[in-house]
Amino acid sequence: MNNRVVGGACLLAALAADQASKFWILDVYDLPARESVPLLPVLNLTMVWNHAITFGMLGGAGAAGRVIFSVAALAIVTGLGVWLARTPRVWVAAALGMIMGGAIGNVIDRLRYGAVVDFIHAHAFGWSWPVFNIADALIDCGVAILIIDNLRTRDAN
Repeated sequence: MNNRVVGGACLLAALAADQASKFWILDVYDLPARESVPLLPVLNLTMVWNHAITFGMLGGAGAAGRVIFSVAALAIVTGLGVWLARTPRVWVAAALGMIMGGAIGNVIDRLRYGAVVDFIHAHAFGWSWPVFNIADALIDCGVAILIIDNLRTRDAN
């Protein structure tokens, strides 16, 4: 199968999973009214409107941040699209699709709601991970795949 098709399919699957989860959280389950719901001793659904970028960085950008972060994300997605079109490796294509789909999902949130919808809260033994969403998880997994692929490629040379 063509790597562009694999990457495109992963992009669409990532985007669909992200947007479907956010639709369910906001419009079906109504997490904003519930604020935080324990699921497991180490996992809650917790509503957070993220006006910043990863881990709340650059949160002081105000209303301009919505546009700046969206334009920056779309520029990165464009660059990743060029990489996707040129890669000969299927795993790289899949990872790029996951990253691009997640990034586009978060851009949709910024443009639609003015903030990214975050709702997954992992915690244990007094430790708490910042609240995130499916798009963030897919971006992280895609980056991890790229790092592993790069390390394996270096070892092979």
